[in-house]
Amino acid sequence: MSTPPQGLRRQLGTFDAVVIGLGAMIGAGVFVAFAPAMNAAKGAGGPGLLIGLGLAGLVAFANATSSARLAALYPLSGGTYVYGRRRLGEFWGYLAGWGFVVGKTASCAAMALTVGSYVAPGYARWIGAGAVAVLTGLNYVGVQKAAWLTRLIVAFTLVVLAFVVIACLVAGPGPDRPGELRFAVAESPLPPVYGVLQAAGLLFFAFAGYARIATLGEEVRDPARTIPRAIPIALGITLGVYAAVAVALLVELGAPMLADSTAPLQEAVGRTSLAAFAPVVQVGAAVAALGSLLALILGVSRTTFAMARDRHLPGALDAIHPRFGVPHRAEVVVGAVVVVLVLTVDLRGAIGFSSFGVLVYYAIANASAWTLRADENPPPRFLPIIGLVGCLALALTLPLTAVLIGVGVLALGAVLWVVRRSAASG
Repeated sequence: MSTPPQGLRRQLGTFDAVVIGLGAMIGAGVFVAFAPAMNAAKGAGGPGLLIGLGLAGLVAFANATSSARLAALYPLSGGTYVYGRRRLGEFWGYLAGWGFVVGKTASCAAMALTVGSYVAPGYARWIGAGAVAVLTGLNYVGVQKAAWLTRLIVAFTLVVLAFVVIACLVAGPGPDRPGELRFAVAESPLPPVYGVLQAAGLLFFAFAGYARIATLGEEVRDPARTIPRAIPIALGITLGVYAAVAVALLVELGAPMLADSTAPLQEAVGRTSLAAFAPVVQVGAAVAALGSLLALILGVSRTTFAMARDRHLPGALDAIHPRFGVPHRAEVVVGAVVVVLVLTVDLRGAIGFSSFGVLVYYAIANASAWTLRADENPPPRFLPIIGLVGCLALALTLPLTAVLIGVGVLALGAVLWVVRRSAASG
């Protein structure tokens, strides 16, 4: 395995890696993903949401296992961009990196707008842009400082989510609290099975953060041991938290009301005897979105750096700060692009588009893991197959607009790759 001419500092241990993964997963997604997922699964009622969550968790587990084995073998920045190039060929690695950078850059802007909308809706764009600038500056002076901030954000978010679950399941009833699971089936234009698959695809958006651990592979101490441990731990904690929140929402709101909610966790707490504390959930959502934004900027900048190192993006972005040991130019450029998007573009539909790009990204990761030999510590052979088929199935059952835009963006990336190859060979 070749070593890059410049290496990032290995500063992160297992605990830091787990926390960064949790910060990416247990972020704004848990506050916003359940309502659109329940809306997609209306025809199957409450069980449809729980089945969709289980399917998303199963696909995520397969992806996590494949990613962990690959990251231990190739502990370099870039994640599946690196794995695809090494195992499947340059084009597939490039396509994974392209989909990740484009999709997650849009997700960064969406998370920044989420921060702004919870803090001060009338100034959402400016507050979001300011948040991007501050977090980019934090990342610029060292990933270890970012990891410490992520610890605080994750701890606060988990406390808020625990409060939501306790309020819905344990606290005294509010005026309309039923106190039992309500799995009523509502009218839906989607067939039940298709709706459950679409719900799983939308919920997958909230699981996708474990890749952040792999994309930071060049900054993790003892990656062969740390990464395979950190990814499943972070994923398991996240799945448990999401399942508890989903049950609590179904108890308090029921399936039809959850499907129509714009702020389900806040509304659920507002229907209990602890309604006076509902604003705490609002603050928690803003902080969680901030944590997701921090982790997203970290991941996108590292993949941008890796692609620049291989000259798939401008070579000027292949630079490491001599003092802070971070890819400072990639971080600044990513931050600037996100600020422009926050100030100019409406990204309310970014969840579907981002989910499509991330599912394609992980499909390539699973295909890469399937090629691992016996002496390369491969995952059980059935897991990459489950991951690959699951990713493609969930991607194709997302809302049609998200699928069409996603296919178009991937096609554009493929065209750019062909043009670059032709120019290089000419």
